Formats: sequence, structure tokens, C-alpha cells
Amino acid sequence: MTHKKSFIESSFPVKEVSEIASKEKNIRHGHISTLHIWWARRPLAASRATIYASLIPEDEVKWNSIRKFIIELSKWENSLSLKVIQKAREDILKANGGKVLRMLDPFSGGGSIPLEALRLGLEVHAMDYNPVATIILKCTLEYPQRYAKPGETKVEVNNFGKSEKVKRKTDNLLLEDVKRWGNWVLEEAKKEIGRFYPEDPDGSIPVGYIWARTIPCQNPSCGAEIPLMRQFWLAKKENKKVSLYPYVEGKEVKFKIVGTGYEPMPNNFNPEDGTVRRAVAVCPVCRSAVDDKTVRKLFQNGKAGQRMVAVVLQHPKKSGKIYRLATEKDIEVFREAEKYMEEKRQKLMEEWGIDPVPDEETPEGKGKGAERAFSVRNFGLNTYGDLFNARQKLALITFTEKVRLAYQKMLEEGYDKEYAKAVVSYLALGVNRMADYMSNLCVHDNTQERTVHVFGRQALPMVWDYSELNPLSEAVGSWESMLVRRILLTLSHLSQIPPVYIQENGTSKQIIPAVRQGSATELPYPDNYFDAVFTDPPYYDNVPYSYLSDFFYVWLKRSIGDLYPELFITPLTPKSKEIVAYSHLPGGYEAGKQFFENMLKKAFKEISRVLKPEGIAVIVYTHKSTSGWETLINSLLDSDLVITASWPIDTEMKSRLRAKESAALASSIYLVCRKMKREETGWLKEVEEELEKHLYKKLEDLWNEGVSGADFFVAGIGASIEIFGKYKRIMDYSGNEVDVSKLLEIVRELVTDYAVKQVLHNGITGYLSPLTKFYLLYRWAYGESKVHFDEARKLAHSVGVNLEKEWNRGFIRKEGENIAVLGPQDRSIKTLEKSEELIDVLHFVLLLWKAGAKEEMKKVLKETGYGEKEYFYRVAQAISETLPNDSKEKKLLDGFLSDRDRLMEEIKKQQRGLYG
Repeated sequence: MTHKKSFIESSFPVKEVSEIASKEKNIRHGHISTLHIWWARRPLAASRATIYASLIPEDEVKWNSIRKFIIELSKWENSLSLKVIQKAREDILKANGGKVLRMLDPFSGGGSIPLEALRLGLEVHAMDYNPVATIILKCTLEYPQRYAKPGETKVEVNNFGKSEKVKRKTDNLLLEDVKRWGNWVLEEAKKEIGRFYPEDPDGSIPVGYIWARTIPCQNPSCGAEIPLMRQFWLAKKENKKVSLYPYVEGKEVKFKIVGTGYEPMPNNFNPEDGTVRRAVAVCPVCRSAVDDKTVRKLFQNGKAGQRMVAVVLQHPKKSGKIYRLATEKDIEVFREAEKYMEEKRQKLMEEWGIDPVPDEETPEGKGKGAERAFSVRNFGLNTYGDLFNARQKLALITFTEKVRLAYQKMLEEGYDKEYAKAVVSYLALGVNRMADYMSNLCVHDNTQERTVHVFGRQALPMVWDYSELNPLSEAVGSWESMLVRRILLTLSHLSQIPPVYIQENGTSKQIIPAVRQGSATELPYPDNYFDAVFTDPPYYDNVPYSYLSDFFYVWLKRSIGDLYPELFITPLTPKSKEIVAYSHLPGGYEAGKQFFENMLKKAFKEISRVLKPEGIAVIVYTHKSTSGWETLINSLLDSDLVITASWPIDTEMKSRLRAKESAALASSIYLVCRKMKREETGWLKEVEEELEKHLYKKLEDLWNEGVSGADFFVAGIGASIEIFGKYKRIMDYSGNEVDVSKLLEIVRELVTDYAVKQVLHNGITGYLSPLTKFYLLYRWAYGESKVHFDEARKLAHSVGVNLEKEWNRGFIRKEGENIAVLGPQDRSIKTLEKSEELIDVLHFVLLLWKAGAKEEMKKVLKETGYGEKEYFYRVAQAISETLPNDSKEKKLLDGFLSDRDRLMEEIKKQQRGLYG
């Protein structure tokens, strides 16, 4: 069936939307990332822009104004602009005959995509297999649309010194009730456990307590208690440097606080030098080391302990944090909290019929890739309850109990059951958000002087020293901070999204987003049901969603599990149908990979089944390995979804950790698909010609949009599927079917050829050897990062280099599973003396320039003949342009190139003298 092309199938403002999307992670107030953590959420900007561009037709006349509007629409400040959103909704309705379109996201996760579909006026159906995601989706999509309406709520007023509840009208009943009951929960918790967070005599409030885990020194003649601390900084700012200072008295390690405003920092003391690194501990008393295996054993055998070291305080009338050492009184208060926690635990266990402290097992942390992100079991933290100290447990079970009681009190006040369930769901998210800041896996951030939450990374890593937050304070992570400054702000934002109405029997009816828990491989919808499917499926083992979300599931089960019995049947989140490649399956990672691929294929077949014949699907994919793309392509081809366009959108912050240490992608590829009949057979020669013609045009567009490096290769793959995806099979003239990997090889060669010409500003590629091309392209694609061997091999192959023959001979180094490309600063001058390879000569010359051996450098340039060749300097210039400003290699290149004209002239003169 033919379809009218949508705007996204011919054009998209990649550069501008990428810029807006990559900055979005810095936005906090009102953004759904602050409602509850979910991993790898797509940026709202990219979701909104791609959904809109998919649902309006291409229009060559209005092309420029549509493009400008998409850029405006994607801006965060316009997400609540009624004028902008209304125009977007009207454009979509007009393009589709006034009909409200029905959309599905079967992998909804944190809800970015369905939220933006709702904002754009669609009938939204959101699904996820994970129960934690399902609760988040209900609080993001369903409840604000269903209940954020005008109404009457009770508020407490002071009437001549007497507290009374009076009814007051409000424009947003849900927001007011979440606020009211959130305050009630806090006040009730304060009454019960406030005594365990006592103020100092001067009125300073403790906002955090610094703890160190401890082990006994294994030197038989010592036996001291070693406080395990990765470093000793408390405040490390330009104008404030405060540290703990460990010193030894007899066989005891004691502390002082030193630095700005305290005793002077001792000479020869570096606060960076802690007592433990990579699980190897050093005793401050006798200086003997405890190896990592022994450290783990001590934890596993219950020989480890913990010690409160310092208290972080904030005075209500003063700015800044102050520090003092923990006293016997602080430790006594903690012991009282520990005792009370055990009493309360027994009482609640009898009432609830479940241990209020999570006794479910933590992940094992074995296997490959993302599964290794869980190291806590190696240190005896075997249950989720073990991830909290006694006072943290007490705080969390108390808040959980108050949330449950709030629901009961709402019913007593005559609240509708379903509405009370919605209100209390936000309070349960508040407990979850607090748990993220109230674990013994939280560290003290010395640059911002606050507690850092557990999930700074997609992992549950072991920490040695930790920060215990006061949940009754106003510090980041406390109840007040999480509920008022995070959840209520987000709820307010979500409540301002205009409702979606359809006309039914002459009356207007609001469509509430439908949220379901279920597997994408078994969609509970009839054939040809949806006008559009927008989704972001998982990628192999990139994110172990179920294991990460178990941290929150165990608390949700205790706070609102009774209200959602269908979501909390299993002890931990369900995993049997989770589409992730885990290695714990019988058969290891290969079996896990096969499982993922089969399940993804099923999911795409289901998407194709429920999509209308003229419908559109946009699938977001991020995978830097070509094998990952092979799977996606095969799965899509099997489902009869044909890619008609693809766009790489930058979705990551430039400064993120992974981008600095490995060649992580910045872009996600948005693949636009149609349900189409594919041609039976394509012939390789014709497909290659078609590919070359299509790809060069597409690569030119991508280049002009500022796409570069590894993202450029991946975007090229996306673009190529638009051609070979049209055929059920592609045959060569010998009658053999050509598989996807062979096609991707052709694509990589075409992309490489284009990239080399562009990087070198064309004209000189014929002069370059395969090794020089490889070096140049590697630097352009991956900078100075290491790359998995398979990716490097494919890049090498595309320029005619056999990587296995070249590694560990010259600039290519194999390091385990990775390949590193050495710069001149990492190479020995001796190994470069006799080489005539351009890149080796360039490195040799750079090292001579660095050493100040100018005459020798000129001699090398003259003897090799490169000194008077323009292309030699252009290669050097091109490499420099690929590297960041702080790169050592770039500095050498730029220094050498600053003398380029004079050098060339001198060498030419010498040559003329020789032969004149």
C-alpha cells in the first residue's frame, strides 16, 4: 500500500534537536526524570520532535517553516506553551482528517515517548513488562489526566490558637492532596523518629553522618581496626578545603578535622590518599596491606564492621555546611535507633505479614557486561535490607508505614478508593526516591558537600565510606526535598498538559492514557489497531533493568503492594520474559544473546501486526557494534517493517563518564518504518549501485547536520537499510543469497570512502596508504578511546588493513578485547627510524620536533620525500582537527604545523640546490 510521505521521511533538523536534547539532562524542575529514576530515558525534546515530524506530511513549499517549528517545539520552555502545543496538535489533526490518532509504546519504561505523544494530542497506550515502570507510567500519564482537576480539599488552619481542618477550593485537587498527605506523612514520621536526629546545642541540624566500614588488620602483631576510606576530603572547593585527618594513637586510628576554618592542614598530608583502593586495604597503624580476596572474605564471614566518623551540620540561620567528629552521644543515639528499629520491625512484621525490612536477595553480580554492575554480594550484602544501616532502615520502614496509614485515613475521610490509591502512589514514589539517597551505598560528594544517590551509574557498586542522610532535614534526598522539590513540581508540570478529547455521539469525551503491564512479545490488541507505534526497545545487556529496579520494587511492594496485587505477585521483578541478554541462562551469554534476539524479533512481529497498513513506526536504537545492528535489521526484516528513513539524534551529555573512557555513542538512531510489501528479490550489483547513489546523498545531509565520528558510521548503517530493506532477499549472480553482514561490509566501505574524502577535504585520498587511512579514520571516529576488537577490525577491513597482521607491530596495540591506537607520545623514537609509512614518519617527525632536533627533523622530511608533499601536512592537519584541545597529540601536531610554510620552503630550496 502506498502512503503519503511524512516530514521525517525526507527531512529532520538533526543538528538543532540534538543540541537541545543533549542539554536536557541538566533540566530538573518539573522534568519527569525527577519524578522517579528510570534508566536510559529518551530525551523529551527528541521524542516530541520525532513524533510530530512523523505525523505531518512532507511539504517542499513549507519545508523551512516546518523545520523551524520542529526546533521551537523541541525546546523545554515550549513544552507547556499552549500556543506552541495547540499548533502542533492542530497540525497533526489536520494532516489526519481531524481524527485523533491512536499510538502505542510497548517498551514505555520511564515514559518519555508516551508522555510526548499525549502532549501532542494522541490517544496513548503505554506498556512495560516491569512493575516499577508501570507505576511510574501511571503517575506520569494516567493519574494527572484523570485526577488533576478542580475540586475541594481539606487544609489545616490556625483558628485562635486552635488547629482546624477547613475545606478549600483548588484548581488541582490531585496536587493539593499529594502535598497535604505528604506533609502529614512527614509530621507523623518526625513525631516518631525525630529524636534519633537530634539538633546540636547551638541549633545546628545534622544533615548527614559520615561512616567508614572497618576490617581488622591481618598482621598478627597489630590487629588494629582499619577504617576503610577511599579518600578523606569533606569539602573540596576553591574557597573551602576541609578534610578528615587520620592519625595513630597506640593501636587506634583517630581523626581530626583540618582545613579552612579548622586546624591547619598538616604538611605532607594528601587527603586523596585513602586506606583502600580496589578492595586492597592498607593499615594506617602498621602499614601492612590486606589483599582484595582477604578483604572480601572478611566481609563475607561477618568480620567487617562500621564506624561513625563525622557529622555534617547546617545551621538554619547560616549558609554553608560545618563538620565535627562523631561523639559518644551520636553513637548512643544511633544504638537507640537500632534498638527501636528491631522492636518496630517485629511489630510491623506481625501486622503486614511480611518483613518490613526487605529480605529479598540482591543480584549475584556474575556474568558478562552489565550484569557485573552488582558487586555488593561479594561483600556480604546479600539482601536488599543489607544495603541500609539500622537508622536508615528505621526511617524507611517508618515512612512506608505512614504512607500505608495515609491511605487508610483517606478512606476514613470518605475518599474514593481509586483516587486515594493515586494520591498514595506519589507518596510511595517519595519513599523510593528517599531510599535512593538513604542507603549505605551513598557517598559524600565533597565538591557539593552533600549525599550522592545510589544510582549515579547503572549499578549497585560497593562503597567503603558512606554518607547517611537525615531524612527529616531539608537536604537533597530528604522527604521534603524529594516530595516538594521533585515530585510535586513534576506533578504540577504533568497536570498542565491539556486533556485529549474525541467526539462520541455528538459529545466530547476525554481520553485517559491507558497504562498496562505486559510483554511486548504478546500485545493484547487486535490486528491493525494503531495509527502509530513509537518505541525504544532494550539493547542486549546495555541496561539490566529488572535487577536495577528490584532496589525500588522491594519498597513499593511494602508501601502500595496491597493496592496493586497484580503487579506485585513475584518476590522480585519478573524476569522470564524480560528482553535483555543475560548470561545466567543455561548456555551462558551466547544463550542469553540468542534469547534476546528471538524475543526482539517476536516484539517487532507484534508491532507490525497491531500497526495499521498505512501506519508509521519509529524505533529508537543505540548500539555501536555492527553485530547489534545485524540483529536489529534481521528482526525488522522478518516483521515486514521496512525502514523508510533514519536520523541520528544526539541524546547524551558530552561530559558523561563513558564518553571519556570508551568510544560510547552520543547518538540514538531514530528509525522510521512502514508496514510494506517487500519486493521478492534484489540483485547485488543493482542494490550496490542504488546504495551508493542513496548513501552518498544521505551522508552529505548527515555531514551537513554535524554528525561525525562513530555516530556517522552507525547513521550510515541506518540509512543503508532504507535500500536493502525493500527486498526479501538479495542474490549475487552466482545464485547465492547475500546476508546482512556482507551488505553491512559494503556499507562500511562506502561510508569510509566518503568520510576519508570529507576529513581530508578531498583530492588526496589516492596518495594515502591503507594504514594511514585507518589511523586518520580511527582518530576521527573514536578519538583516543579504546575500541572493541571487532569494531576496529571492521573499520580496518573497510580501508584494506588486516588488523591481526598489524597489531603490536606499529601504532596498533591489542589490549585484551580492545584495540588502542597509539599517538606519537606513546611510541619509541627508535622503532620509527627506518619506516617509510606516512603515519610513522609523521610520528617520528613530531617526536624530533618535541625534542628540539630541528635539523634532524628536516633531514627525515627531505629523505622520505614527505617534506615537500602538501598531502603530508594535510593529513597532519586533519588528525589535529579530530582531537580535543587538551590532547597531547594535538598539541604536538599544532606546534609542528605552525612552522609548516617555512619548512616546506626550506626543503624545496635544498632539493633545488641538490638537483639545480
